[in-house]
This record gives sequence, C-alpha cells and structure tokens, in this order.
Amino acid sequence: MKKLMLGNEAFARGLYEAGCKLVSSYPGTPSTEITEEVAKYDEVYAEWAPNEKVAMEAALGASIAGARSFCGMKHVGLNVAADPLYTAAYTGVNGGMVIAVADDQGMHSSQNEQDSRHHAIASKVPMLEPSDSAECRDFVKLAYDISEQFDTPVIVRMSTRVAHSQSIVDTEERVELELKEYTKNPRKYVMMPAFAKGRHVFVEERTKKLAEYAETSALNRIENSESKELGIITNGAAYQYVKEALGDSAAVLKLGMVNPLPEKLIHDFCAEYERIIVVEELDGIIESHCRNIGVTNVEGKSIFGNIGEISSAQIRKAVLGTENESTVLEEEIPVRPPVMCAGCPHRGLFYCLKKLDITVSGDIGCYTLGAAAPLNAVDTTICMGASISALHGFNKVRGSESEHKTVAVIGDSTFMHSGMTGLVNIAYNNSNSTVIILDNSITGMTGHQQNPTTGKNLKGDPAAAVDLEQLCRAIGIKRVRVVDPYKLAETEAAIKEELTADEASVIISRRPCALLKYVKHNPPFKVDADKCVGCKQCMKLGCPAISIKEGKAVIDHTQCVGCGICMEQCRLGAINE
Repeated sequence: MKKLMLGNEAFARGLYEAGCKLVSSYPGTPSTEITEEVAKYDEVYAEWAPNEKVAMEAALGASIAGARSFCGMKHVGLNVAADPLYTAAYTGVNGGMVIAVADDQGMHSSQNEQDSRHHAIASKVPMLEPSDSAECRDFVKLAYDISEQFDTPVIVRMSTRVAHSQSIVDTEERVELELKEYTKNPRKYVMMPAFAKGRHVFVEERTKKLAEYAETSALNRIENSESKELGIITNGAAYQYVKEALGDSAAVLKLGMVNPLPEKLIHDFCAEYERIIVVEELDGIIESHCRNIGVTNVEGKSIFGNIGEISSAQIRKAVLGTENESTVLEEEIPVRPPVMCAGCPHRGLFYCLKKLDITVSGDIGCYTLGAAAPLNAVDTTICMGASISALHGFNKVRGSESEHKTVAVIGDSTFMHSGMTGLVNIAYNNSNSTVIILDNSITGMTGHQQNPTTGKNLKGDPAAAVDLEQLCRAIGIKRVRVVDPYKLAETEAAIKEELTADEASVIISRRPCALLKYVKHNPPFKVDADKCVGCKQCMKLGCPAISIKEGKAVIDHTQCVGCGICMEQCRLGAINE
C-alpha cells in the first residue's frame, strides 16, 4: 500500500516491518518521532530511557538475547551513547541491532553542528544514509540484514530535512521473527582485555568485508552515466538538492552506505569525468576519501564549505554559474526568534534571577530560551546535565565570590538524563552550590514526551514516578524546597534564602507546562489603559501575549493563559483579571 509519510514515520514503519521487538530511545529533535511512531505498533515494545547511553545498552541487551532491536537519538545523544557503541562494535550482535542518529545541519534545534559519520568511522560500525522517506523504510530493513550478516550494529544517519519531509512509501506486512538462540559466549560478549583483543581482530576483518560489500551494494548507485563532462558524488539530503539543481545534466554517484566507503566504485566513477564535485553536508569525509584513494580531480568543500545546510541554489550557482530567479527573494524576511510560550512557568523564575542579578549556569531544554532578550538571564549552556557540574567547578575556583550569587538551572527530564551525577558531585565534594530544578512535569522542548518523573511511560500507561525531593535528599542534599514560579515574591524569597545558606541546596520550581492538555487556565488578563503609563515594565517578562500599542501595554486575550505574573510585577495595578 502506498502512503505519504514523514521520514521518521517511514523509519518506524521499517522497524515494524523488519520484525523489531524492542525499541529504547531518548527524545531529541529531529529523531523523536521515530520512537513515537513505532510505539503505535503493539507488536513492538517501545520505551523512553533516561538517556541515550541507557537506551543503547538496553537495545544491545535485547540483541544479545536474540531479538531485533533499535535505539534512536539526535547527534549529540550519540556522544552520550558513545561508550556502549564503541564496545558494541567489538561484541557484535545476535539479533540485528539498528541505531538511528539524526544530525541537525543548520542547527535548527541544537547547540552544535556535528557530523556523526565520524562516530561511525571511529567505532568501525557501518552507516547507511537515506535520502527520502521510501529509503528510510528500505534502508532500515536492509540494515537489519547487514547487522546479522556481518555481526555488527548498524547506524542509520538521518538529518532534519529527511526526518521531517514527506514522500511516498510502499508499505508491506510485518515479518514476525522468532528469537535467535542465546548461547553463553564470554569470548564474544565479555569485553575484558584478554577477550577484547581477539574481538578487535574480528572488527578489522569485518571492516574489510563490509568495504567489499560497499563496492557492489545497491545502496550505492550511479545515475545519468551517459553524461561525460561532470560527475557528482553525494549522499543523504544533499542528493535531493543535487537533483533539484541539476536535473539530469550531470552523472551522479549516490552513496547510501557512507561507512565504509567503496574505493573501486568511486575511483572508476571519477575516472570517467573531467570534473568531480562532492556535495555533502558538514565535513568533507567523502571528499577526503576520494583524495586518499588517489582521485585528484575532485572538489567540494572549497565550494560549499563545512558550515550549515547546502541549498539547490548554491549547487546551481557553483556548478552552472546561474541562479534560479524564482528562488531569490526581493524582500528580506523578518527574523522570528523562538520565545517561551505565554504562561511558561520558567518565565517567572528567570525574571526573578534577572532581577536579583544572579549568574546562571544553564542547560538544554525550553529554559535555554532564558538566555534570550529581554530576560537575558542565562550565562552558559553547554550540554545536557552540564549546568550542575559546571556550577560546581565555577564555585570551587571562585569561592564565596560566586557561591552566594550563582545558580544552576536544569529541567526535570534533563536532571534525570544526566544531572543527577552532577548533584552527587556537589554533595560528595561539599560544594556550596544552589541548584534549581525546573519541574514542568514533562519533556517540553522535544514535544511533550513522558520521563521518569511524570508517572507515565511512553504509551501513557501508569509508571513509577521518581520523587525529586526524596531523590535529592537521598543524594545528600539537606536543603530541598519547592516553589511555584507563578508566585514571584515567594520564588524571589526562596532564591535569596538558599543563596545565603553556607551549604548545598536544591530549589524545585514546580508548575506544569502551560501547553499540557490537562492544565486548567485562568481567564485572560487585561490592561487598564487609564492606569497604564507605558513604563514597559511588563515587557521585561518577554511574554508574547503582551505588546505596546500607542504607548500603552496591551494583552492579547487569545494568547494569555492568566498566569498572573505580569499583574504581580505591575506596580501601578494597571493589569487585572
């Protein structure tokens, strides 16, 4: 049956059809929908893990048990999961194991640009890269075959454009597979040095076999070979840009297997053309491979660079020297930066931190937007969980100079992901640091996924809920308190008090995300124009429901959820219910 599908949806369909039995992932844009979609199939057990490392370890355990398994994550999540990945390359698999990593060229929702092909090369794990939704489904199914044939995990590299674009997919029925027999085999699965040395030999031999496979695999194909002037080598989403820009005017070597890369296939292709251009996003991995195997008539990064996404207009201009006028905009589109939603519980907390001139060690989540104007409250954001660890290091070297005016902020899901160990470090090493956990009862930035604190699992069924207060006390933090960020005076007082204390403390800023369906909102507020003097104090909150018109504050009743923090901070009483 033919169906229009997002790349992530088609990926999930491939998992289902291939007989995958266990899925364990951590949400991360642009990979999240793969796991959300596969969870709709009752034949597949699917879960959100606390972080990507745990997810990959669970998937590897299921593979060793004899099942086809999967774990998914975004590019920075693969950094977290690198420890089990590199060892899984040595242990190999029993049932097939597929890993999705979604790169974010252009940093649409990420703190860095990262080319995950480097992880595949370094870990010596094969990597496939689809270019559209149909290939997402097909490549996943083929990845399981490769995994079991070559005794290896297989990474499928997605990108924002492929993950979130739609194309036609031919669906098939699920193949239900029996568990493969599990046989105790310490030399394969116990990676102590004596056994790991032997497995390293296996990995190198496997890599040679995979390279031979890449030479003839249908994953790599040549199109428009009759063209003799220009040859294009490309992969992933860049293939779509090439087709759009050049049509059939150039020969194209499309590489669906990006690790290991073929040698003879590329060398023979390049020998047919006067000019070879490699079109690949981010780092010049294919281009460098071409040079390493003796191809001299190749160019790529000198044209396109290694930052951000490549466009069809860039390719057309670089190759043909022309621009498609229909793609050139005469007017500049105004910038529309992301903002915290109206009623976001994080807004009140950041307003208080800004008012108190507190240095803030930030983290990854919706609350990263606290760094944006007009709040400008966040000083650093590094990676998930880093806010707490960085605060500890910051305070240890600056001492009392910073201890009483510096905090870490971290969301409930991020705290469970990788913040707990940082808090253990604070307690264990007697750090006088204040940590604020922003508990909005959900994983917000990636689209409202459950996490270990919410009391529900991926499918929405009841689950054990971590008690943050008890957890923090069990870790060794004696001072733990809860505040409502909609109550500015209460929140401000708590921050002042905990920063005054000469010991570690945790403030839990608890209020559900304003966008959760079960949250009941108050009626919208309004501005008394007679009392408003246009001081713009309310604008310092950065609420998208508030604006200034004709010198007076105005509240958009279609956006306002009646949180009340604007009313609380208006000294003239111009805002009321």
